[in-house]
Amino acid sequence: MSGTQLLIEVGMEEMPARFIRGAADQFQDKFASWLQQSRIAYGSLTSYATPRRLALLITDVADKQQDLSEEVKGPSKKIALDDQGAWSKAALGFARGQGVRPDQLYMKELNGVEYVYTLKESVGAATSELLPDAITSVVTSMTFPKNMRWGARELKYVRPIRWLTVLYGTNVVPLQIAGVTSGRLTMGHRTLSSGEVELASASEYAEQLRSHYVMVDIDERKQAILDQLNLLAEERAWNIPVQDDLLEEVLFLVEWPTVLSGSYDDSFLNIPHEVLITSMREHQRYFPVMDKAGKLLPHFVTVRNGDSVSLEQVAKGNEKVLRARLSDAKFFYQEDQKLDISDALQRLEKIVYHEELGTVGDKVRRVTAIASGLANKLHVDEKTCADVKRAAEICKFDLVTQMVYEFPELQGVMGEDYARIAGEREQVAAAVNEHYQPRYAGDDAPASLIGAIVGLADKLDTLVGCFSIHIIPTGSQDPYALRRNASGIVQTLLAHKLPLSLAEMLEAAIAVYRSGRLQRDEAELRTDLLDFFKLRVKHVLSESTRYDVADAVMGSGLDLVHVTIGKAEALQLFIGDTANKIVLDSFVRVLNLAAKSESERFDSALFVETVEEELLQAWQQSRSKLNEALSAGDCKEALAQLCILSEPINRYFDAVMVMVEDEQLRNSRLGFLRAIASDLLRYADFTKVVW
Repeated sequence: MSGTQLLIEVGMEEMPARFIRGAADQFQDKFASWLQQSRIAYGSLTSYATPRRLALLITDVADKQQDLSEEVKGPSKKIALDDQGAWSKAALGFARGQGVRPDQLYMKELNGVEYVYTLKESVGAATSELLPDAITSVVTSMTFPKNMRWGARELKYVRPIRWLTVLYGTNVVPLQIAGVTSGRLTMGHRTLSSGEVELASASEYAEQLRSHYVMVDIDERKQAILDQLNLLAEERAWNIPVQDDLLEEVLFLVEWPTVLSGSYDDSFLNIPHEVLITSMREHQRYFPVMDKAGKLLPHFVTVRNGDSVSLEQVAKGNEKVLRARLSDAKFFYQEDQKLDISDALQRLEKIVYHEELGTVGDKVRRVTAIASGLANKLHVDEKTCADVKRAAEICKFDLVTQMVYEFPELQGVMGEDYARIAGEREQVAAAVNEHYQPRYAGDDAPASLIGAIVGLADKLDTLVGCFSIHIIPTGSQDPYALRRNASGIVQTLLAHKLPLSLAEMLEAAIAVYRSGRLQRDEAELRTDLLDFFKLRVKHVLSESTRYDVADAVMGSGLDLVHVTIGKAEALQLFIGDTANKIVLDSFVRVLNLAAKSESERFDSALFVETVEEELLQAWQQSRSKLNEALSAGDCKEALAQLCILSEPINRYFDAVMVMVEDEQLRNSRLGFLRAIASDLLRYADFTKVVW
């Protein structure tokens, strides 16, 4: 393909780093969509972005749109022709509308009916003529999480636009946005370059800016940071853990990255390491440094937006700022330890959780009641039950500490540390932290049973409370993270294989709300919550299970989550062998006929054929073992017990006519099949499996 290169660069004041990736992707998608819709061929489209610019470089852009030739359908023949067979007013109007002559109309049959058609052809316009309006439309239509206005301009944008560089080959594409006129001038690094950089053509964009200390290629800049981090770690025998979110933020804070390191007083290592790491990351965007064994060292690594000149002075400046930050953290840590847990709990009474759900103190009392109820349902020993109660009582006390006020993401982490210092039992202290888990997608569930129970209670209280006052996620809106809470419950139940059904868990939580804060009908509330959980379980199933298998096991009802997942895994493995189709066919035949009966009653005295008695005996023997297997969570064995019924079922249908004229006999046989079907449905609705 041959064509011309097109460069579009929107230069701005420094954008927030967290906005840039999404903005760059949006810019690329919007312009690619316009090219496609406008029938303009091109080679490749590359997106560039730094804190001060969003840019696109499109190669081999065709000089004109592709010519368009399309067949357009008009009115039917009986409307298009008058009584004399000439074109009617409707046909002539169609021709005028399409810009063609009447002699360019013709008839063509569609689905047995003749219609008038014409071939409409249009010559593609020159790309250079279309670009000004298109670029202006794309740039001004972009959306951002937050916008601002500047001067008297009407355009609201992420940051004020300061320059526009738009080149089609060697020619400037003339346009104006927010009072800024396009040209061939771009800007180099704010401090390392002389400022303006003149481009002769679009093709020299990246190389010219690189010579002026701007690395516009996102992947190149990211790799440069990683290479420098790895080199520094190798030289110092360090381990520099790199969090993806921090790397992403740093990536869009710099245009010319240079890695440097600094140190801080090792006396600060007496503070919990999570505090040091969080302070470095959140306040300064520093990477922590550890030794090869994973022990935190009194050093940090940062990325400078500049070159390697005077790095020692830059490091000293960063050390001075960090010293002040860590001194604050040390002060907060020492002051927090003077706070008695009972006093902290009293302060929770003054913090509003939600105006309709009370204070955080009210929430803690509900969580404690729910957690104790769950512990009783699990029949844990007295010591564990006492630990659950205490962990629930103090699970939110650290919310009033100075450290958590400064770093909200440390809630639970500080609670564990302060609880341990205050003399709480180790299991209780750990549960104060664990009960928040999983905090995000991919995080672990609580490791301990105590942490799991308190975590379940906390999340159940949030869900039941919000649903009871009609706060229910819709679309992408979920300000109270209810989906994450429900997913966390499902993950915790799976991790510990807890013999708690969702129904009884919800009942334990709803019972606590009966004292006065329940604002909805209980049955309706329970239904909404169970439906909400079903979606979360189905999402888990979708990650490893066929959709029809997921539908089949969900069709049997949602009881113990780990058993539901286990049934899906066993069933998917089972249907992977086509030889088992005959087994499932027998189950489906039973289920289909059983649907014709409303009762499981049958009279074995009406049995006529030997195969009826054989199927009865096989079913009676199978169901006791089926119950044992499902109770133990052994889903493979449960399915195996059902499979034993396949041959007796097939022999039964070979010898017995179910839908006989004798109503009593017919109802008895249908009732017998419905009784068998009830056991099949305890495992899955096999009619939903697709072969």
